[in-house]
Amino acid sequence: LRDNRIELVRASWHELSISVSDVSLSDEGQYTCSLFTMPVKTSKAFLTVLGVPEKPQITGFTSPVMEGERMQLTCKTSGSKPAADIRWFKNDKEVKDVKYFKEEDANRKTFTVSSTLDFLADRSDDGAVVSCRVDHESLNSTPQIAVKVLEIHYTPLVKIISSNSWPEEGQSIILTCESKGKPVPEPVLWTKDGGELPDPERMVVNGRVLSISFLNKTDNGTYRCEAKNPIGRNSTEYVLIVHDVFNTLLPTVIPSLTTATVTTNVALTASTTTSATATSIRDPNALAGQTGPDHALIGGIVAVVVFVTLCSIILLGRYLARHKGTYLTNEAKGAEDAPDADTAIINAEGSQVNAEEKKEYFI
Repeated sequence: LRDNRIELVRASWHELSISVSDVSLSDEGQYTCSLFTMPVKTSKAFLTVLGVPEKPQITGFTSPVMEGERMQLTCKTSGSKPAADIRWFKNDKEVKDVKYFKEEDANRKTFTVSSTLDFLADRSDDGAVVSCRVDHESLNSTPQIAVKVLEIHYTPLVKIISSNSWPEEGQSIILTCESKGKPVPEPVLWTKDGGELPDPERMVVNGRVLSISFLNKTDNGTYRCEAKNPIGRNSTEYVLIVHDVFNTLLPTVIPSLTTATVTTNVALTASTTTSATATSIRDPNALAGQTGPDHALIGGIVAVVVFVTLCSIILLGRYLARHKGTYLTNEAKGAEDAPDADTAIINAEGSQVNAEEKKEYFI
């Protein structure tokens, strides 16, 4: 071997060693060692040289990128033998959906490999770290990495936060307009029902905060917060409804009145039999379907009153039936033909026995 990079390290009857410095791909091949003894001893070995991949490069990267635009990042490395492996990561999370390409170099010994990452830019990718990692057996478990940081520009995202979920008359409310965008949005614009704020003395704007004091019904309406940056503008709305002051007093329960009409008929006959009939007629104007402790109490009282009234009427009827009065009226027969009163009396004295008895009853 006639090469200054090859040196003889040890030579003896039992061993012959050489060293090769600054190894290149051209050093790959079969090496033969011969000992000129009787007989001659020969041994062969094949030297394989690995091609170390170059440091990867990411192309296709631009900054900043507008939200919604398509990004195609390509990671490329050359000089690997055998072909190297390329993997993509976003914030230390591997991305699987990539394209892989491999081609042989001009020396027909090494390879150039590349991989393409294709995605749509999203606001969630802003600030994300995208890395391309090259793995190869010649790197001794120390991969080569190329890194890029994404910068995504997007329109503002707007949200209104209220300090009072149930605003009442006389109270205050604070509306905070939260806006997030890149570049940072300019100061927000507050409007009410499509126009300017009607009462600047009570409606005070301080940056992104709208404060309204001493609320009243005229403050009802739709409040809009608008934010913009060089990419675009966005807005959101909040509907304010001012409620009446809540009354903490318990509501007054007005019981329904029930009217009962009682009709009593008492018939007295000569045989001194008495019949009493009581009919309870329900008032048609009484409310139906009302229930509750107060209604039950009133119904009980009315029932007791009706019962006592019926008992009183029955007792009174029995008393009057037992104390009924009678009287007799006698009419002298033939008195109609008497010329004078004395004659009529004389003629009537003898006829009193057969006189017709008439009875009348008084209650």
